[in-house]
Amino acid sequence: MALAGCGGGGESGAAQGAAAVPVTTTVAQPRQWNDSVAALGTVQARESVTVTAKVSETVQRVHFDSGDEVAAGTVLVELTGNQQQATLQAAEAARVEAEQQYLRGQELAAQQLIARASLDTLRATRDAARANVAEMRANIGDRTIRAPFAGVLGLRQVSPGALVTPGTPIATLDDIGSVYVDFPVPETQFSRVMPGQRVIGRTAAWPGQVFEGVVQTIDARIDPASRAVVVRGAFDNPDRRLRPGMLVQVSLQQASREALMIPELAVVQVGRDTFVYRVLEDETVEQLPVAIGVRGEGLAEVVEGLEPGTRIVVDGVGKLRPGMRIVEGTVQEARAQQAEPPAVAPAEPE
Repeated sequence: MALAGCGGGGESGAAQGAAAVPVTTTVAQPRQWNDSVAALGTVQARESVTVTAKVSETVQRVHFDSGDEVAAGTVLVELTGNQQQATLQAAEAARVEAEQQYLRGQELAAQQLIARASLDTLRATRDAARANVAEMRANIGDRTIRAPFAGVLGLRQVSPGALVTPGTPIATLDDIGSVYVDFPVPETQFSRVMPGQRVIGRTAAWPGQVFEGVVQTIDARIDPASRAVVVRGAFDNPDRRLRPGMLVQVSLQQASREALMIPELAVVQVGRDTFVYRVLEDETVEQLPVAIGVRGEGLAEVVEGLEPGTRIVVDGVGKLRPGMRIVEGTVQEARAQQAEPPAVAPAEPE
């Protein structure tokens, strides 16, 4: 019975009798927090096109080099058009003749020397000649390939003398003064996305640099296979660092809200149980079950189980047990206690 009485204190008594464990503590307080949605996106040029020819013809002159920055309307390539030039001259001569015939017809009609129907025929002939000239000029215009908008040209893919056909790529043209980044957002977070929200982008090509943009538009459809909606962010790109096709790590910033955030080190996960160590008035600790929300930047949100103003253990939780006494120490002391090997009793001499 005496032995049983000595052991009746149990684990709690042993914990209280042990030396105080040095830990670091903090008082849980609400703070402003910005939720974010992380995703991977792809850069797309604001305007992008592959320059091609409209007709089958031989390249006569190339007026650009790879990588040139051009203005809208700049002549890029001239195709040969000697036959079209000759046909245009013939059409111009026919137009001039039709104009003169129509003018003579007007004078004769005014003197009532020809019928009104004859004058209408002369007018139709004149109009047809004008249309023929316009058509020939359009054909010649198709042999002068111009930049449809201002931008940066890609690699040149034709040379003088090459035969091009409709669809033959001549070069790519991209307007990258500002770019789009398209990224998927899960359907479960669709309600948290709206135009005008701030978007932060990071790339492997430019480590450490942050690109800022805004949500411009949200796709009208949700992909039934991935259950995600594509969101388009607009980014200014004055230094041309973001290039079409580049992979971007996107963080979509949400509106600021008040949340009870604690250091993530304070959260202990054992199986399905999640708890923190609450410090009592007598400097002992007890386990407090909690529910965790979002995590980020080394912090965890407590959505249930912890009241603001509660003092909890942050560093040094590895060797704590309910009922143990703690003492406020340095982080190094707490970690040293966690890493300290168990004491081994010296062997008795034989």
